[in-house]
Amino acid sequence: MVVALGLVVAGIVLAVRSPSTRAPQAVRQRVDAEAPPGVRIRVEVLNATRVRGLARRATMHLRDRGFDVVTVGTSRETRDTTVVLDRSGHADWAALVARALGGARVEQAPDSSRYLDVTVLVGATWRPPAEPFYP
Repeated sequence: MVVALGLVVAGIVLAVRSPSTRAPQAVRQRVDAEAPPGVRIRVEVLNATRVRGLARRATMHLRDRGFDVVTVGTSRETRDTTVVLDRSGHADWAALVARALGGARVEQAPDSSRYLDVTVLVGATWRPPAEPFYP
């Protein structure tokens, strides 16, 4: 009887502890893409929604992954989906930014007058990823 009760208690303790011990590893695995070391990818982030602060959240997310966000603003047009525009002819950099945002459509839109590599038009369906809470 005592052995059975001990096994039940041990099973409950393991069930309760296992998600919390796996959470940091799961969070680390969700980091999709980061800027390559030693490469400066200049990014412009534009909010293409009516949701206030969405461009700022996308900016913080990209900067945490090593991208150089040099401009933040609001687009005149609104969009449902997020679009990443390749401005400098580096399609691999635009794809990297799109992957860091959780997947977005990449389009070619060269514009050498902007001194940018990538423009991100944040759409209404983009949600910032959940950040772990460390009290």
